[in-house]
Amino acid sequence: MMKLLKKLKRKPQIEEVYEFGPVVGNGAFSVVREATNKETKGKVAIKQIAKQHISSNDMKRLSTEIEIMKKLKHKNIIQLIDVFDNSSSHLYLVMELVKGGELFDKIVSRGQYSEKDACNIISQIVEAVEYMHQHGVCHRDLKPENLLCSGDDDNELVRIADFGLSKIFESGEELKTACGTPDYVAPEVLECKPYDMAVDLWSVGVITYILLCGYTPFYAETHHELFKKITNLEYEFLSPEWDDISDSGKDFISKLLVKDPTDRMTAEQCSKHPWLNEEHQRQPLRRLDSALISLKGYNTTRKTSSIAVISRERASSSAPNLNVAQ
Repeated sequence: MMKLLKKLKRKPQIEEVYEFGPVVGNGAFSVVREATNKETKGKVAIKQIAKQHISSNDMKRLSTEIEIMKKLKHKNIIQLIDVFDNSSSHLYLVMELVKGGELFDKIVSRGQYSEKDACNIISQIVEAVEYMHQHGVCHRDLKPENLLCSGDDDNELVRIADFGLSKIFESGEELKTACGTPDYVAPEVLECKPYDMAVDLWSVGVITYILLCGYTPFYAETHHELFKKITNLEYEFLSPEWDDISDSGKDFISKLLVKDPTDRMTAEQCSKHPWLNEEHQRQPLRRLDSALISLKGYNTTRKTSSIAVISRERASSSAPNLNVAQ
């Protein structure tokens, strides 16, 4: 009788529930496909992960990612719908489908772009980060590739994705594990110091800087030089790109790109900053035409670098280190 009940409760294979469609994304050892629920006809995105490339430790980290995604329910965070782990070869994560693609791709496709647009984008990111931190989750890898969007220009909704490096923090907990992506990683991580959720706010500062001028605040030919600039806080608001940016916008960045994480704004403090409040929304629009042109170049370079990283990982015979981003 028990065997019969177990059989009746058996979770179906994913192919029984979803009809797979075209590939919409690729990772080093995963593929993301658009799919349709055969019963409801609803569209979803399914991340298909090859188990043969994942070590037991990496599978534990993946389990943590799934736990975190199940925990977070927010309009600016990609939602995990279901998990299928009854295949010997693959693990499947069923997520909501976001048609708008990567946020930076959407921005560079626009005919015009303003500081108010950048402010609206950052406001949504800050709201999501504040929600994550309130629920004890630190993302640890906020960057353009992990920012998606949906809706049209007037009702654009920014969505944070990819919680592969995320961590559930206990009260007062500090970490020392080096992880993140070079351009966006906080100095305390590079210096192997204990860190907390403040690393996410450093990344928000870097993203804000890029959105307002079209290039990164810290640039170097090698990672060694890049890390040196980050730890020495070597960045400027250069002319002419920053001449027309509001003082409030520059102040917002300056209070995030702070070396001492205890002096860095929290997500809650960010949400109350004048640049993100309603007073700023009433200010005249400042078009960022030069920033849009620069952002197109930055976006192309960023994508080329990402493709190179994926190619190197696929060429390696060892399992990918999911703990440290390339």
